[in-house]
Parts: sequence; C-alpha cells; structure tokens
Amino acid sequence: MDLVSRVQRLPIGKFHYRLLWVVGLGWMFDAMDTGIIAFIMAKLVKDWSLTPVESGWIVSIGFIGMAIGAVFSGGLADRFGRKTVFASTLCIYSLATAACAFAPNLTWLLVFRLIVGLGLGGQLPVAVTLVSEYIPAQVRGRFIVLLESFWGLGWLVAACISYFVIPQWGWHIAFLIGGLPVFYILIILKNIPESIPYLINRGRIAEAHQLVQQLERQSGVAVIEQIEVAAVAHHKEVSFRQLWQAPFVKRTLMLWLIWFGIVFSYYGIFTWLPSLLVKQGYDIVKSFEYVLFMILAQLPGYLVASWLVEKLGRKATLAGFIGLCALCAYFFGQSTTDNAIMLWGCLMSFFNLGAWGVLYTYTPEQYPTNIRAFGSGWASAIGRIGGIVAPMVVTHLMMGTQAFQHVFIMFTAVLLVVALVIVILGEETKGKTLESLGL
Repeated sequence: MDLVSRVQRLPIGKFHYRLLWVVGLGWMFDAMDTGIIAFIMAKLVKDWSLTPVESGWIVSIGFIGMAIGAVFSGGLADRFGRKTVFASTLCIYSLATAACAFAPNLTWLLVFRLIVGLGLGGQLPVAVTLVSEYIPAQVRGRFIVLLESFWGLGWLVAACISYFVIPQWGWHIAFLIGGLPVFYILIILKNIPESIPYLINRGRIAEAHQLVQQLERQSGVAVIEQIEVAAVAHHKEVSFRQLWQAPFVKRTLMLWLIWFGIVFSYYGIFTWLPSLLVKQGYDIVKSFEYVLFMILAQLPGYLVASWLVEKLGRKATLAGFIGLCALCAYFFGQSTTDNAIMLWGCLMSFFNLGAWGVLYTYTPEQYPTNIRAFGSGWASAIGRIGGIVAPMVVTHLMMGTQAFQHVFIMFTAVLLVVALVIVILGEETKGKTLESLGL
C-alpha cells in the first residue's frame, strides 16, 4: 500500500479534528482581518473625510495584494511546503494589520493594506490544500466546508470587535487587535504536520514514511514498515501552461469564472454593507447590528452545505446555493422595511457563505498534487480581481439615484451567471480521491 493510500485509510479521529481546528482558527483570523476593514470603513470615511474613490481604494488595494499573494503563495507552497507558507502568510498579514493602526495618512494606510492583502490572499488556498490532502475522500467535502465555516466565525469576531470597540475606543484599537494572531504561529508550527503528497513530490520519501507511521500509531491501525510510493506521485515542475492543457483547461476556465463572480459579489456586498445601510438612513451602530445578525446566519449555512455536499454532491450544492443567493440578493435590494432587510439579508448570507464552503472543497479537487496549490492559488487570484473591481462598481452605483436597488440587481445578475457556469462546465467530484481526480 502506497503512502498516500495509507493516509486515506486512516479512520477519522483526533488527528483530523485537531488539524481542522488548528487550520480553522488560522482561517478565522484571516476572516477577522478581512471583516474588520468593512466595519472600520464607515468610521474612517467620516474621520478622514474620504471621497468615494479614496474609500474604494482602501478596499481595492487589499484585493490587489490578495491576488498577488494567491498567485505566488500557491507556487511557493508547492515548492517549500504548505505548513511553512501557511505560517508565513499569517505572520505577514497580522503584522501589517497592526501597522495600519499607526498609519498617519491615506497613503501609508494603502501601503499597509497592500501588505495585508499579500498575506491574506496567500493563506487561504494553501490552508485548504493542506487539509484536503489529509482528509479521506468520503468525508473530504464535509471537512472543507466545516473549515470554511471558521470564516463566518472570523467575521462574527470582527463584528463584535467593531460593535463594542470602535464606537468607544476608535478604529486604531480595532487594527491593533487584528495584529494579535501573529502569536498563533507557534501553535501552527507545533501542531500541523507537512503535507504527505508534498513531501513525496519533493523526494522526501523517508520523512513522509516516518510521518505516516506516526499517524498510524496514533490512529490505532497496523503500522506498515515497507515504503511504497505510487507511480504517479513523483515531482514535476509547476508551470502556468499546465493549467491550460488537457485535462485541466475546462476546469481552469470554470474555476476562474466562478471565483471571479463569487468574490465580486461577496466582497461587493459584505464589505460595503455597513456603508450601504448608513446611506439608506441607518446610523453606524444600527448598521453594525444588522450586519451582525446576517453574519450569524452564515453559520447554519455552512452546516447545511457540509451535509448536502456529500449527499447531493459538489456541483448541485454549489449551483443551488449560488442561485438561491441571487434570488435573495434581488429581494434584499428591494426591501424597504427593517424586517424585510433582516429576513432577506440573513437568507442571502446563509446561501452565499454555504456556497463558499463548497467552492473551497471543489477547487483543489480539480488538480493533481504537484500543481494543486498552484492551480488553487491562481483561481483565488482571479477571484481577487473581482474583489478589486467590485468596490469601484459599487461606489459608482452608490452615487446614483436608487443606488441600493441598482447595486443588488447587479449582484443578482452576476450570481445567476455563476450558477449557469457551474451547471454547464462543472464535473462532479464527490467521493473520488484527489489522486484519481488529477489524472
């Protein structure tokens, strides 16, 4: 039995749940950092008297960094290891977030937010790749959706920080709190092992064998002494051209379109939601309360998606959740009462974040080991372009009449196109090993 198959046969136990929690908390800190800027924006615009263009750049510059970070971290993770890059990117964005608290003007804030983006964009595809390579195929989808659910917890923490901290102590303290995750690196280095497929692909067979034996002892299964490596598990150089060659060309096109559309809609909606609600006449504290409830609605969305992704499959769940999110976005934009805003906002959040969980499951399943982090990183990077464009589009629409309605009609159209792309180009990957999907 080869090394990867031995990892796949391990029963779900303490190791898998520890991996989920340790990586998940890193994911939560990533989301907390992303969410904090959304809440700070409403206050920062007032304090610094920012124009819509200037405030748009604060959001967009982060996504420029995220796009760059996603591209380079994927290749770096395939070369230097998932664990190393995961810890390094967390360090980068934590320190840069703390530095934002001391920004004397907009220029320095933009510089720090660019560096924050490099770390944030670099961490996510690496984290999901690492977890994917340790979880057995029959429950991989569920675990990745649960990993993504930590994103909702991160936004919840950001909302609580913003609700209790910003009104009393200002946005500087919120940025400083966002820098605290740097101390979590010690936990990562101690508790997360390196990816077995990565070690094999780099020729570190003895190290991979020793790690697998350790996991076998912990899991109570027979420890195999003989070292066997599957024929397909050998190192290949990574190149961008591989993503656009058979059999990956259709998968790459699909992922790039999905990622662009879902990032465009998600960050366009949730990054600007407090500001959009303030523009509708709600004060900052009231808008924070609404967004807090909408973030709480994300958590059951993840749980439902984690169940459906193994029952209905990736394709049906992802397309269904995005299609229903489009419907909710339309009615949210047409809402004129508090109850309607709360109802459709919570449903929109429920389906949008459930879809995110499935997308993070689906993405690494499209590529083999040697380009898995690289391909996932490029898909994420293309998505960040959507994050760059979204603030510019939203700020433009916000200057017109009936801005609220027009913004959400636009998001409805984008989400419907994404759902259609999945239906036409998507392939089902439920229950298949990562190695068979890469062939």
